[in-house]
Amino acid sequence: MISYSPQLLFTSIENLLTICTKSGDVLLYNLKYLGIDHKCLLQAQAIGLKGTFRAFLSSRLQDLYSIVRQNDRELLPIVNLQELFSNWESIFSGSEGKMNDNAHIYSFDCRDVLDDDAWPEKMVWHESSTHGSRQTDSYCEKWRTGSHVVTGMASSSFIVLCIENSYTAE
Repeated sequence: MISYSPQLLFTSIENLLTICTKSGDVLLYNLKYLGIDHKCLLQAQAIGLKGTFRAFLSSRLQDLYSIVRQNDRELLPIVNLQELFSNWESIFSGSEGKMNDNAHIYSFDCRDVLDDDAWPEKMVWHESSTHGSRQTDSYCEKWRTGSHVVTGMASSSFIVLCIENSYTAE
């Protein structure tokens, strides 16, 4: 486990930050009353981050690709203590979202999700095509049900990421 302060995570360098939700959040919270976007925002605020964070997910109404502001899609790197992707566009450019070599993704509670057993499957749950388009035939009821009848593209042990969806200079 690493320790860090928000100042280390969120430097004055222009970038878009991505962080994994705390382990167990999808398992422990019935999102009927608290949406996953709101959960991302609350976890970011709890460690002192001031940006707007959204879940790295498509929904019934929005493609994953469009959650980052258009002006920031090509200009800013995607980081989590280190650069994961050169920019938002590079995630959806046919590389199937392959991160930079030796990259790590840390959760809001400082755990490396690629090494931690709390996330046994090292895959990100996003409910999108490789180009960031929503999968309208299989999404998780807008993340608002605890029903075992409703299914999505993955299981609850997969990683749910939060992405800062626009850069604003402090």
